Order: sequence, then structure tokens, then C-alpha cells
Amino acid sequence: MCGIFGYVNYNVEKTRGEISGALLDGLAKLEYRGYDSAGIAIDGDAPRETYIVREIGKVAALRKKYEATGYNQDVKFTNHAGIAHTRWATHGEPKVSNCHPQRSDPNNEFVVVHNGIITNFKELKTLLTNKGCTFESETDTECIAKLFKYVYDVNIKNGNHLNFAELMKQVLFEVEGSYGLLVKSPHYPNELCGTRKGSPLLVGVKTDKHLKVDFLDVKFPDIENSHAINLSKDNLGLDALPTSTSTLSTSESKTLQSEDGAPQSSEFFFASDPSSVIQHTKKVLFLEDDDIAHIANGELQIHRATKDDKLAATRSIQTLEIELAQIMKGPYKHFMQKEIYEQPESTFNTMRGRIDFENNTVTLGGLKSYLPTIRRSRRIIMIACGTSYHSCLATRSIFEELTQIPVSVELASDILDRRSPIFRDDTCIFVSQSGETADSMLALQYCLERDAFTVGIVNAVGSSISRGTHAGIHINAGPEIGVASTKAYTSQFIALVMMALSLGHDSVSKIERRKEIIQGLKHIPEQIKKVLALEEQIKELCTKDLTEQKSLLLLGRGYQHATALEGALKIKEISYIHSEGILAGELKHGSLALVDDELPIIAFATRDSLFPKVISAIEQVTARGGRPIIIKNEGDSGINGEKAIAVLEVPQTVDCLQGLLNVVPLQLISYWLASNKGIDVDFPRNLAKSVTVE
Repeated sequence: MCGIFGYVNYNVEKTRGEISGALLDGLAKLEYRGYDSAGIAIDGDAPRETYIVREIGKVAALRKKYEATGYNQDVKFTNHAGIAHTRWATHGEPKVSNCHPQRSDPNNEFVVVHNGIITNFKELKTLLTNKGCTFESETDTECIAKLFKYVYDVNIKNGNHLNFAELMKQVLFEVEGSYGLLVKSPHYPNELCGTRKGSPLLVGVKTDKHLKVDFLDVKFPDIENSHAINLSKDNLGLDALPTSTSTLSTSESKTLQSEDGAPQSSEFFFASDPSSVIQHTKKVLFLEDDDIAHIANGELQIHRATKDDKLAATRSIQTLEIELAQIMKGPYKHFMQKEIYEQPESTFNTMRGRIDFENNTVTLGGLKSYLPTIRRSRRIIMIACGTSYHSCLATRSIFEELTQIPVSVELASDILDRRSPIFRDDTCIFVSQSGETADSMLALQYCLERDAFTVGIVNAVGSSISRGTHAGIHINAGPEIGVASTKAYTSQFIALVMMALSLGHDSVSKIERRKEIIQGLKHIPEQIKKVLALEEQIKELCTKDLTEQKSLLLLGRGYQHATALEGALKIKEISYIHSEGILAGELKHGSLALVDDELPIIAFATRDSLFPKVISAIEQVTARGGRPIIIKNEGDSGINGEKAIAVLEVPQTVDCLQGLLNVVPLQLISYWLASNKGIDVDFPRNLAKSVTVE
């Protein structure tokens, strides 16, 4: 839930101002991942000097503080390595001493930025304190920086001159938990070393010539000659380290070399998310867990901290399809507003090339060869968190209807807490916008260990879930920057419906139902455009009737229960108004006690088989003085809106798809409730976009 950005230039002349600008701009594009504080580390004027600038608040505050330092911005560097970080606080409150980068000592011999949680940091801190280390912060990250210095010093004392990757490997043997990690040190000038385990990290590559090949060889460790150490021992296990004979420094890849074998002039970008590097390069390499990426002398080398025969011996360099315009706000005030308005296009892109509307067929390339395996499953388990969980709830019913396979929907954290039974004849579907959600990743590992078949439905190409599952679907919604997920929800919804259609395509009894749904999907993008035309009415509603409210209830039944839950989540996370989604059938079982003439109640009364029961629930509300906000189908005269605060009309579609249209007014309501209160919509307090810590 933090953003990491690193930059290395080799034989490319850059001023300090250009280098710091690249780091700060990269951070600004990662700010959705955390915005409690930020910091950068760059080379100073003197040899082996590192400047660190840190500040609480957003990247703009860091930029202002950096500009006030008086560092000479015109100093030129042909080779330089810098790191930067934007933080979502876990260990230690947001204050300057807890900002990243964290340092090993006052001389900044090792400087670290870190995303994740080190679970054994207390033990490491105790051991390092006993060895004379003095800590300056409350963070777990500082333990890593001091551990680097301690391991380095002991190796030097014993005559072991390790390269940066070897040093990283020894440190990782002692670290437990999840991390995306970047390290800079004057002992290794102009070099950066990065690694990941459970937190995303990629490397962008920019050269003055075309890359000769699109992969890098991975150097696996020589286990027989490995000198692993164990700092958990009372003596820290370092006093008698033999001279290292590791071959980790050897690279077998010629990818970044010119025709004469010399390294090319090049620039490298470490980042937590591809959106932050797209303005520099479209060539990226996604690291696997326990990969060590070492950049030195214009070469990128990939090493492994551990031996793993299951992993490929190469890492591919991929070409990003994102365009710079996709991660800019354009004419919109906030990314959330932009992404709400992108839904006609994003929903179309999710279906594009996958649905043949003339022949009523669905083809999902990532699932096609696995459909028989999934159909043989005893049950399907959907596993997700937050908004992704609601997309699963929204489509569970149509899954069961079309596949006749029992479907359960689980929160990732809960399935782990319960240690729920998972079997080899289960299919587990993991839904995540980022593909890096920590709880979902842990649940994925749990299911893989039990030999279940796994499917990933994600938005981020190259993400951990997309690479860790047996099969999957990319939802193709495009980059989503706003912390509150909007277009990812509707695209996940459609992706799950397409999966259900694919699984049920051989059922003769369901042919007409499948045709109805496919033709309904065809019109969804245009129908969303019609719903977006309600914005002025919604803005007025929020301004006049809802601004001073402290609480909201949302009523839905059947397919619309998930819509009520998702709408309530949007309202609470963006506007800070307490809101609760309620199954309309449960209204009499407690929640009706809350109803009075002051509590706003949003009710979904669009047409489906449960319409009469929803009308009954609305009547129960109005009979007790309640004045609901009703969302109904266009031209539906079967609803009396006389006692309603407002009536919002949306187009009618197939019952199982109606939630795609009904959720859009809730997204707009949450947006305008927050915007009217002056809340920073894209960066709600205490939250971050990609939840990569437990």
C-alpha cells in the first residue's frame, strides 16, 4: 500500500533537477497507493554523499520541501541512482522520522524504501540493538537498512567483498514478511538493488537502441557454494563467514548490450505500478517473488535468492499497452469522476473481441482450454475483498443458474481465518483490480497448496494473481487511479458474467437465456451513457437533501443486494458518511427500527422477479415516515414516488445485468457528497488503492 519509484541513468547525462523531477513525478503517479508521507534519496555534491529529503503529507509537500533545500539543481550526472517512496503508514504514525527512505546510520551508508510488513522486525530490532545499533524511527523498514549495514560490515571484516546482489541475498535470508524493496548505497555507487515478496515491483527499461531480445536470463544460486547466514542465532552467525565464492554477479543475458558487446546508454525505472513509468518507457519486466534485480554499469541482472525449479529461467520484457492519456485527468476535476465517465468505454473494452453479438457466442482465450476442468468442479468458490467481493456477489446467482454448480462467495481474509476446507475438485476464482491484494494473494497460496484449480480475474497485466493462477481473464478496464473503484467494478461484473456464459454454453435448456444476456450486454455501454446524464439531478440531490446527513441506508433484493452493498461502500469511503447496504427481505428483522422522517433510504426498485417484494419494503418505509430515494426503470408507472425525496430513472436491461446500470447513480452520489464537502475524492483518509499488506 506504498509507492516505490527508483531511477538509474547510465551514460545518459542528467542534471540533479532532472533526476529529482523524474523521481517526484513518478511518486505523484503512485500517490494513490499511499499519501501519508513521502521522501527521496539522491546523490550529494561530495563523493559517497547521499541527500535524503522527507516530508509528511502528499508528494506536493515533499516537492516544496525539496525545492527549498537549496541543492544545486544544475549539477550533472552521467551515472546516478535515486530512490523515492510515498507511504501509507503501517508501523509508526505519519511523521518525518517514520518517512521513507529509512537509513542505516547518520552517514546514509544504506538507504531503503519498502512496501509491505516485516513480521520479524521486533526480533531483528532487538538483535541489532544488542549489536550497538541505534534506531531513529518506529518503522519496521529501518531494521532492513541497519541489517544491510551490519551484514556488510561483518563481511568486510572477514574479507568478503560482496557485490550488491550477494549482499541483498544474505539480508533476505533473515527477513520474514512481505516486501517490495529498493536499496541504495555509496558502497555501490550508481547501482540499485530491488526485490519483492508479496508486493509488486517492476523494472522499466529505456535504451538508445532497440532491445536485441525480449527476455533476461535468471541466475539461480549455487546451493553448494552458498553461504547463507542466520541472524536469528544468538551470535548473529556472522563472525566466521567464509570468503564468498558465489557466481551471482555473472550475467548470461546480452539483452542490454550493443553490437560490440558493451552496455548501451540506458535508463532504468523501478516502480510499484506500470502507470508511473509509461511516460518514460513501455518496456517493463515484472519481478517474481524472491527475484533480485540488480542494476550496475548499464546492465540489468535478475538473480534468485532461493532455488526454485518451478520458476522459468527467464523473465520476459513486456510492452505496455497503456497510453499516457489514460493516467491523466484530462478535463475532469478528479480521477474518480473521470473513471466513472470512462465506463461506457471500459465496459465495451472488457467485451471487445470476446463476444460475437451476431452469433451469440463468448470466447475467453485465457479460459477456453480449461472450461471442461471447471465444469467438472464440485463447487466454485469466488474469493475477493471490498469492491471485488461485491462483483462476485452480484454475479453468483447467474453463475449458479447457467452452470448448475454450487457457488460460494468468500472474503479472502475470512477464508484464511477459518482455514476453510478446500479440495482438489474445487475451482477458486480470485477477483482483484490490482492483482496484488495481500489477503487474496495469501488465499491463493492457501488454495494452491490444496491443489484446487485457480482462476484470476484482474485488471493489472503482469500482476501477482494473474501470474500465480492456472488461468484467468484480464478485465481490460484500463488504469484505475482513484482509490474508490468504479470502472473496475463494472468490468469485473461483466468478466464474471462472460465466464458464466462460457461455462454454460453447452446447456440446451439455457440457450435462450444466454442469448438474452448476450444481447443485454451489447447495449450496456450505451445505457451507461444514459445513466451518466443523471449527474446534474444527482448533484442537486446531494447539495439540497443529503449534504448534512450523518447516515444512509440502501435497500436491495436479489441481484440488487450486491448493488446496495457496493453503493454503501462507495458512500462511506469517499464521503465519510455512515452507510449500510441492507437486504430488503431483512428490513423487518431489525433495520426497520432505524427508519424515521430524517433518515435517507436509497431503494432499488428496478424490474425483476422480486419487484413486488421490493415495493412492499418501500411501502414499509414510507408507512413509518420514511422518504426514500427510489431508483427505478425509465417510464415505469408502477411506482408511486409521491413520498420520495427523489426518483432516479435508469434504462431497463436483463435482470442479472441491471446492477451494472443501478450502481452508476450510487457512484455519482458518493462522488458529489464528497466533492460538496471539499473532500479530496481521489485520496480518502486512511485508505490506499492497492491493499498489499494484511
